[in-house]
Amino acid sequence: MQKDLPAASMPAIPDPVRALAAADFTGIEQAFTAAGFAVGRPGPGMLQIASPIPQPGRMAVLLSVGIHGDETGPIEMLASLMSELAAAPQQLAVDLLLVVGNPGAIAQQRRFIEADLNRLFAAGRGALRAVAEAARADAIMGATAGFFARTDAPKWHLDLHTAIRPSRYPTFAIVPDVIADAGKRVLHHWLAHAGIEAEVVSPHSAGTYSAYSAQQCAAISATLELGQVGRLGQNDASLLAQPQAALAALLRAQQQVLAASDTVRLPQRFRVTQEIIKRSDAFRMACDRNTCNFTPMQQGQLIASDGATEYRVRQAQEYILFPNPEVRVGLRAGLMAVHQQ
Repeated sequence: MQKDLPAASMPAIPDPVRALAAADFTGIEQAFTAAGFAVGRPGPGMLQIASPIPQPGRMAVLLSVGIHGDETGPIEMLASLMSELAAAPQQLAVDLLLVVGNPGAIAQQRRFIEADLNRLFAAGRGALRAVAEAARADAIMGATAGFFARTDAPKWHLDLHTAIRPSRYPTFAIVPDVIADAGKRVLHHWLAHAGIEAEVVSPHSAGTYSAYSAQQCAAISATLELGQVGRLGQNDASLLAQPQAALAALLRAQQQVLAASDTVRLPQRFRVTQEIIKRSDAFRMACDRNTCNFTPMQQGQLIASDGATEYRVRQAQEYILFPNPEVRVGLRAGLMAVHQQ
């Protein structure tokens, strides 16, 4: 993880960043209300901004941050983006829903309070059905379904994260395989404009927010990993500039960010082959804490053991993602993926 800076060298945190981290939308709400938009709050930590008169073909875009409370880089980026748009609100050309996922965890600088929110966007929760994050997931899913039900136009959901571990591709996306091929192609081009270096298509849900919006709302969705976990004010702004520019173009409905271009590099493509599930407290991973995302592993190599069960690399070469043996029993402890040409 990123090291803390000495107090004397801590950068000042802009007011819009502090406000968004606290799920305080007051300034944004006032600016867009004054500009004539229909603005509402479908729930705590959520703000909806829409055209006052329904417009056929107007895209619906959902941007979510803070699903994990310690992932603050996207909060900084979204606060900057919304400050720019609030200064010129008529440039917003889509209906927009903003979601700050877990404000309580953000305030405590923790990943979550009781359980990982990004494993709870599904019906089967088992022992986690009574945790605070389960109720929060229900509220978010309700607002998400209501927002996307308003339109037959293209629907987008970009869930903005940072990764716990360093990565051989510092920016990458997890894309639900359920998205239609046409939507995947458009998303692939947008990811290129956003400077995303790798795109991992996954057939597994694991209860993530982007999988929910793709499966249940037919959204073009992705989980974006934009660098590594850091405290507010200590994130690598260089990794956020290009994604912010691409998001700004998307919210202004600038179609060039949805098309192929010779001036941007397409992401490397991967596909998930295995989901590593922690079945018991006997679970052990063969990799150590220094293992980066996208570390290659060779056929037959041990990935993890869980009592008598062994997870091994099945194909000639697979790449490990999100290895985390400390998750609760029953949850995903990692992914394996293959590179696709």
